[in-house]
Amino acid sequence: MDGPTILALAVGYLLGSIPFGLLLTWAAGKGDIREIGSGNIGATNVLRTGSRGLAAATLVLDAVKGAVSVIIAQRFWPDAINFAAAGVLIGHLYPVWLKFRGGKGVATLLGILVPLFWQAAVVYAVLWVGLLILLRISSVAGMVAAASAPVAAAILGEVAIFPLLLGFALLVIWKHRENIRRLLRGAEPRVGKKA
Repeated sequence: MDGPTILALAVGYLLGSIPFGLLLTWAAGKGDIREIGSGNIGATNVLRTGSRGLAAATLVLDAVKGAVSVIIAQRFWPDAINFAAAGVLIGHLYPVWLKFRGGKGVATLLGILVPLFWQAAVVYAVLWVGLLILLRISSVAGMVAAASAPVAAAILGEVAIFPLLLGFALLVIWKHRENIRRLLRGAEPRVGKKA
């Protein structure tokens, strides 16, 4: 790897590893989000604290860090954009500060898509929000949205980023493996219900 690639990857990882859900709930006096509900640091679990505002802020900030990482790379290291995108998602999923136990990447992947491939971001957002409203099962909405990114790339002819988006989708689905087990048992909680 050359210098720009390493920098893009490192900056992406450091931004991605900022645990906004943990920091916001702690600052708001809600305790350690890792000891609430599923123990995840993402917006869905933050919602289980009873604060919609904190959950919304977590979602937005997790998406923003994805977008910012790609935008920085577009400005300074245009040949290493994919590495910045990979760095920020991996940083969110596996932050070194939290012993590599991070979020599930749904909001961060949406943020990555906005500057990287906005058409896929639109499809992603519509599916995510639509399924969330319809089913009220966050994991299903998130996994379907993530899977839509490589499908959109294939349909719209974005061959160059198809492998990257496929890898991202598989990572997000992998992080939902416990949710998949609960879905198969019929035990997956719906949004709005306390775990």
